[in-house]
Amino acid sequence: MELLNTYDEQDEAEAAEKVITGKKRLASDRDDNEVIYRLFGEPTWVNFFQLGMYELPQLKQLVDLKKAGQPYDEAQHQSILQSLQFLESTYSLKIPEHWR
Repeated sequence: MELLNTYDEQDEAEAAEKVITGKKRLASDRDDNEVIYRLFGEPTWVNFFQLGMYELPQLKQLVDLKKAGQPYDEAQHQSILQSLQFLESTYSLKIPEHWR
């Protein structure tokens, strides 16, 4: 399990924990007078998508438009793919070819 995200609000953290799959754990830490909630889980594309992270929902829309032959923002598409390369190296994930 890896740290997937941190939250300031307990409700938001618990909601996020419910949408991810696989092994998961929610931990709380006190930082000065504030409580921070840390969500640990399996670093998968599905979990990142479910959490709305790394512009994956926007990427899905762009890929769907591209597949349908509709106009789409190619620059944004390439920008998102470029930023996902960080996840490839950090979590040993592979960007699926159909996203390209």
